[in-house]
Amino acid sequence: MSTTSLEGGRIPVTVHRLDPGLPLPAYAHSGDAGADLYTAVDAVLDPGERVTVPTGLAIALPEGYAAFVHPRSGLAARCGLTIVNAPGTVDAGYRGEIRVTLLNTDRDTPVKLSRGDRIAQLVIQRVEHAVFVEADSLPESPRGTGGFGSTGGHAAQR
Repeated sequence: MSTTSLEGGRIPVTVHRLDPGLPLPAYAHSGDAGADLYTAVDAVLDPGERVTVPTGLAIALPEGYAAFVHPRSGLAARCGLTIVNAPGTVDAGYRGEIRVTLLNTDRDTPVKLSRGDRIAQLVIQRVEHAVFVEADSLPESPRGTGGFGSTGGHAAQR
């Protein structure tokens, strides 16, 4: 597959529609980063329950790219629906069906999904391949080894 960009910096991604009854990934608005993914099955997630749903599609990404499966903000805000391993990673060499592991974080209300509902967003990004070089120590930096919570920012921590 050629990695030549199309007009506007768009990258061609070959899609195999495993379920012809579902739409291809699509951007809701011009300039959106994520293209909508749809569930191929009906599902009900009770509070705290997770389920992996198929999307009915597989993709072939050009070398040097990856796809990242992100939650939909509206579903998160309205229903508490999120993705367990957000963002999920689809590597360039993967040719299987994209599946999404969803989690209902609401404490009281089940989430009902119907076949064809938008459940996630697919973001395609260029990725670099690192060369890992072992060293006995690392160069100093202003942050140093400060990790979780080291920069503050939450009033309850004071």
